[in-house]
Amino acid sequence: MKRSLKSFFALLLVFCLGLGVACAQDPQPKTEATAVPTESAAKASEEASTPSADDQKQAEAPDPQEDEQKAEATEKADLRPVTVILDYVINTNHSGLFAALDKGYYADEGLDVQIVEPQEGVSLQILATGKADFATSYQEDLTYALTQDEPLPLKAIATIIQNNTSGFASHKQKNITKPADFAGKTYAGWGSAAEKAIIQAAVKQAGEDPESVTFVTAMDTSYASLEGDIDLMWFFEGWDMIAAKMEGLDLNYIPCRDIDERLNYYTPILVTRNDLIDQDPDLVKAFMRATAKGYAFASDTANVDEMVQILLKYSPELDPELLTQSQSFLAGEYGKGSDRWGLMKNEVWTGYADFMEENGLISKVLAPEDYFTNAFIPEE
Repeated sequence: MKRSLKSFFALLLVFCLGLGVACAQDPQPKTEATAVPTESAAKASEEASTPSADDQKQAEAPDPQEDEQKAEATEKADLRPVTVILDYVINTNHSGLFAALDKGYYADEGLDVQIVEPQEGVSLQILATGKADFATSYQEDLTYALTQDEPLPLKAIATIIQNNTSGFASHKQKNITKPADFAGKTYAGWGSAAEKAIIQAAVKQAGEDPESVTFVTAMDTSYASLEGDIDLMWFFEGWDMIAAKMEGLDLNYIPCRDIDERLNYYTPILVTRNDLIDQDPDLVKAFMRATAKGYAFASDTANVDEMVQILLKYSPELDPELLTQSQSFLAGEYGKGSDRWGLMKNEVWTGYADFMEENGLISKVLAPEDYFTNAFIPEE
């Protein structure tokens, strides 16, 4: 019996000891987010979450890039918004505008200039509605706009290029070397009345039948079509002629100004609204100061490569080689034969208006001051 009790108590002791070991090895699991940290644990957590002095200094240190962005935003907010609507997609006719924008000439004059391509409508119509402050266009288009039954309230303030650098291109194998050779040929163009009038007038002056020319409206006609059914196209020497030659085409070219001296009109030009001229001439002056500076930059052949990079920045899809050749050509044309970039002459405006009236394109010829003003072209 004693042995049994002794054995019982021994077994009981072993059981209790075993239970204690089991409890020590397998504590109850903690539930999520319910465990309350001890004071020492809380203190350790607080020390871990408190940034060090070095961390605080780094967090408080100014971010140069962020500060620069804020400064630019503040500076831009102080500038006056100005919109320029282009006549067409970005090209080297517009180089001076983008030089002035990219090099900060407009900002220096207190202007925040946005240059946009026309999405729909003609640039002059968009300008006249007040959706833009300035526009690039052509002398022929502005002449139409000013002599129609309801004239647009606009005026030219500068010519971008002094001479008309456009004309008629044909493939050399077709042997079209003078206006008389236009007779019986097919011309592809934009479908404007001015195109037809100029070509027919040239053929008539050459003693041939102007009605023998076939006119096709085909704005997307490729240069290579000159090897086929299309005989003539209207090219800009500083763009289309270069691009066509880059495609390997061998072309003849007859400048418009060689057909009739009155066809040496201004194209392209800068235009603004009459209300800006009358009510805010300081804005027009500021815009023109910066723009003239931009075209001075674009006119320097030493800047051709930089000018190409500027244009590519705003229109990356352009061909760098075409831009380089075109910019090299136009650098010598922007202000050619003029004391100052942008200056316009009475006889150029009235001469082309006379030509248009003779050919039934307009019903009247206006006084020169109704077409343009040189008042905003800065003195050199």
